[in-house]
Amino acid sequence: MGYIIIQETSMTSPKKTERHYYLHPTRYIDSDSPSVINFVCNHIANDVDPVTQAVQLFYAVREKIRYDPYHIDIPREHFCASTVLKKKTGFCVEKALVLAAGSRVLGIPSRLGFADLINHQVPPKLHEKMGTNLFVFHGYAELFVNKTWVKATPAFEQSLCENAHLQPIEFDGKHDALFHPLDTKGQPHISYLRDQGRYADLPYDLIMRAYRKHYPRFFNDTIDEG
Repeated sequence: MGYIIIQETSMTSPKKTERHYYLHPTRYIDSDSPSVINFVCNHIANDVDPVTQAVQLFYAVREKIRYDPYHIDIPREHFCASTVLKKKTGFCVEKALVLAAGSRVLGIPSRLGFADLINHQVPPKLHEKMGTNLFVFHGYAELFVNKTWVKATPAFEQSLCENAHLQPIEFDGKHDALFHPLDTKGQPHISYLRDQGRYADLPYDLIMRAYRKHYPRFFNDTIDEG
């Protein structure tokens, strides 16, 4: 399947030419996959408004796909929404792929957004594997509902937040749903550093170059060069 990655930072309504790329299947946001379509059909009501559907989809992705940053399926041919649904686990970018794909099934324009951030509470095991608490190209989805783009971060499920004393990210379909700066104890959790843009499909090569640079012990042996 051919695909086009475009970068667009406007928060206004997508142009007619852009809407095609925000609604149609792409190489990584494979919204035409039966598994993606089935996921949407099994979790989203078909007799409610788009905002309610977007909210239902957010919580389905947040809760049904377990956050796992330790076993990332890096090969290019596996890095798509349908593969994440098959695994039922994923890290932030993978879960954002599913949210974006499910949105397109519902006819809600979607795109991927990325940001660099500091996680002040990285588990020791993950910190050792990464060698840093800097997360480059953290991924989330942006959905076009109520005539505006809203950010939606479905990374951490409720049980993970409860176990780690983190504030769960809630989404109402109207306001950005981002990581909280503090945990439930008032300690620093997430600091956003820089915006890395928004894309109609996953910028695989760009992300993998960044991962190789910042996490050599984690990614260098597994990145697909093809």
